[in-house]
This record gives sequence, C-alpha cells and structure tokens, in this order.
Amino acid sequence: MAIPTRPHRNGPREGGPGGSRKRYVRKKFCRFCAEKELQLDYKNVYMIKQFVSERGKIVPRRITGNCAKHQRKLTVEIKKARIVALIPFTATQVR
Repeated sequence: MAIPTRPHRNGPREGGPGGSRKRYVRKKFCRFCAEKELQLDYKNVYMIKQFVSERGKIVPRRITGNCAKHQRKLTVEIKKARIVALIPFTATQVR
C-alpha cells in the first residue's frame, strides 16, 4: 500500500497571480556608514525610536540594513536609553 504524498508547502509555486515576475528590491545600506556626521547616542531618542518596533523590540539588521558594527553599537545605545527611561522596555498594555 503506497502512502499518498502531498506537495511541499515551501516548494516552487506554479502559475497564480503575477506569474514568475521578479520584484526589484533596493539594496539596504548602513545609514551610519553613509553619513559620517550621524552619531549614535542614547540621548537622541528620535533616532533610536526608528530602530525599535512598536512592541519595544530592537529591529534586526536584515530589516534596518545596518552593518554589524553599527548594529552592535545601536543595541548598546538602545539598552542604555531603556535603563535611563528615555524609551520603554515594552509597549503599554492594551486591554
């Protein structure tokens, strides 16, 4: 008795809307390497909030496009800002 197989979930898709069109995705770049005068500082809350999600999590490198060096520095500065209570650790509770 043969076991019926089903198609893989993450396999290649055939047909469907859009067909086999390739999307153009712009290359992400490190904002801090591109603009040398831009400095990371825990007191600059407006800049730091751009790298924190609305839930309070640090946005990963693959999303922001930062280089590894600046992402590590950014993480340290975000944690400093949290300790000094400039930004919250988590989002406020919604009921």
